[in-house]
Amino acid sequence: MRRLIFLLIAPVIIAILAEQALAQTERPLQLEDYYALKSVSSPSISPDGQWVAYTVSSRVEHDNSTEVATWLVRSNGSGSPEVVERDGQHVSSPAWVGNRLRVEDEEGTPWLIDQNRLDAIPTLGHEEEQGALSPDGQWRAVVRDIARPAQPTPDLSDFEQRHTDRFNGVQFDWYPFVRDGQAFPIPDRSAANPTEIFLEREDGSAESIQLTDLGLRPDNVSWSPDGRTILFTADPNAFSELLYSRSDIFTVDLSGEITRVTDDGFTYSGVQFSPDGNWISYVRSFGTDYIIERKLEHGGPRDLYVRPTSGGNQVNLTADFDLDAGTPRWDPESNHMYFTTGIGGATHLFRVSPEDGAVEQITTGLRRIRGLSIDMDFKRIAYTVGQFDKPPEIWSANIDGSDERQLTTVHADFLAKVSTSGWERILYESYDGTAIEGFLLYPHGYNEQSSTEYPLIVVNHGGPHSASGYGFNFKNQFFAANGYFVFLPNFRSSTGYGDDFKWGTWGAWGTKDGEDALSGVDHLIERYPIDSARVGSTGHSYGGILTNWLITRYPDRFRAAVSGAGASNWTSNYAHSDVSRTKELEFLGRPWEPEARDIMIRQSAYLNSGGVQAATLFVHGEVDYRVPLEGAIQLYTSLKKQGVPAELLIYEGQAHGIRGHWNNVHRMMNELRWWETYLRPVHPRMTSDR
Repeated sequence: MRRLIFLLIAPVIIAILAEQALAQTERPLQLEDYYALKSVSSPSISPDGQWVAYTVSSRVEHDNSTEVATWLVRSNGSGSPEVVERDGQHVSSPAWVGNRLRVEDEEGTPWLIDQNRLDAIPTLGHEEEQGALSPDGQWRAVVRDIARPAQPTPDLSDFEQRHTDRFNGVQFDWYPFVRDGQAFPIPDRSAANPTEIFLEREDGSAESIQLTDLGLRPDNVSWSPDGRTILFTADPNAFSELLYSRSDIFTVDLSGEITRVTDDGFTYSGVQFSPDGNWISYVRSFGTDYIIERKLEHGGPRDLYVRPTSGGNQVNLTADFDLDAGTPRWDPESNHMYFTTGIGGATHLFRVSPEDGAVEQITTGLRRIRGLSIDMDFKRIAYTVGQFDKPPEIWSANIDGSDERQLTTVHADFLAKVSTSGWERILYESYDGTAIEGFLLYPHGYNEQSSTEYPLIVVNHGGPHSASGYGFNFKNQFFAANGYFVFLPNFRSSTGYGDDFKWGTWGAWGTKDGEDALSGVDHLIERYPIDSARVGSTGHSYGGILTNWLITRYPDRFRAAVSGAGASNWTSNYAHSDVSRTKELEFLGRPWEPEARDIMIRQSAYLNSGGVQAATLFVHGEVDYRVPLEGAIQLYTSLKKQGVPAELLIYEGQAHGIRGHWNNVHRMMNELRWWETYLRPVHPRMTSDR
């Protein structure tokens, strides 16, 4: 049994949150506040740990754009943040190059700013160097395309050529042919150029040397500390139509001798040498074809490994750590690797020793640590902190989590005039006794002593292998501000609760996770003034998929729904989506295979939609190739044919993630309209009802 590490709750954080929950301000959140609220992100700590650069983004209504400004603040919290500009204009994309901050102006031109002379005029920087520089600074390992031989063109008559030139459409004979966010059809992957690793003299004094001749596409190139070996990954299935991508580990020495380190069906990422050169570390996951070929009923763990460079067996450092290890970073002495990972609804920093595999949690509390940046000596860190009731700010601490300081107060003025909704962590049992964590946002002005009953909106997260958690979400707060309880359940398939939980819906998307969501609704109705007749479900991507399942599987439990980018028919989704692999994995095969076909039919909302009652707004991108529009159209048709109120809201030119400020606001307007129409706001509770 793999050991689940439970979230540690720091008393000081609880005290801070409790104090902030009591604070009352003037008015609830309004839709117009969308443009007033800024976004703080991209913390980058200087190599000496003295400064933290970060960005502040502002949404611009008049042209649907985003203005980005770069700021600097002392990591110890002294002094005030300073905006970084060039010729009075904002700059973006901050990154440190030694003691100078590299930024880009609106044209993408790089500039360098000395951290010790912030008032000096920035100097023109250089374009980012490609490839990996050797430890002695003499060589650079770069990856270059190798052009394939030109293909012969068909010999056409003049008549045939004229009609070929007149053809207006697409014609292809390859697979895969779609990818979300890209033009249809995507290029033939089997016809892509291979790439190889070359060595170039940093001073340009010699011809480049080709090191590899694999006919693949090497990636993640890095040098050993002694400069004798280059480490890289490559996908052996890079040009295959039928096999799924995965990454294997390779090394090549300066004579061009290649060693294939792995060839076992697993996939490897985060590959690197330890600073002392004694270890190669990597994150290992199960490859897609590995799972399909063995007909596994789970996706396997994601673990952090080390392998001695002197030879010997690999060591799984996180075998007893039942969470998904993030990509690690070595400290300079090679004593520990540091990584972040989700733990319940939180995200925290951990470290592990390559010698004994002991995993230690460093940061704690009911929050998400994001955008982690570490100084060169691994003494100071910077990050954003996410919480439900306020947007993220920049924080800093020592590498052991001590001396933690909030460095920015970008949202202080906003929060002084706008009241965000309070929240609560909800722990309950599903119908079969499985422990579930969720989160509940209160309606604005909620008073537990009130005789008012409120409607409830269930917000299902995407993925399905992700999780709802600590972080400010404007839409959820907007619904709460308008008088709704908002419930975010982390049902089975969520990450952060161990492998058994994450893979708990294998072969039956919707069944157990749907029970987890619905049992949470029952739990809340028993304990809070929620009107059981006014419950809605929503979500995007898998959240839309689960919404479609809930309203068709439990037609008498949901009065209304907003389904964002949701599938409803797995047999057709298999052919239309750019992730057919999810069906081959978690539906146990392809639609023409009997077991998989039975699962797909059983778990398809559209094919089981008789008797549906929930008034449903379907929201979709026109060119969504991840969860294609056909799923919404099919279920919309079912509802309309059954006389159930339904509406389709399709965003022109939008892919799976519907983007753009105008679209975001328009979507929230329409979703609130739907809730107000079919869930209605509050009404007095009748004594006999409870």
